[in-house]
Amino acid sequence: MKAFPRITFDPSVVGGKACIRGLRVTAGTIVGLLAAGRSTEEILAAYPYLEREDIDQSLAYEAWRLEEREIPLSIP
Repeated sequence: MKAFPRITFDPSVVGGKACIRGLRVTAGTIVGLLAAGRSTEEILAAYPYLEREDIDQSLAYEAWRLEEREIPLSIP
């Protein structure tokens, strides 16, 4: 697995989903907010305990996860 030091996994925190630094904020939540049109500044204002690097690493982690998925090709 690629190194993402700000992304943590703990079964006792949000069911073991990819979280930011052990907080109860998932990488998926951050990517969802960005996809919904929220700016980095808006996210940082809403979650004052996050840092810009947390948002950057959430995006990088989720992009990496999408690249790692294998999708079977259908054969006609």
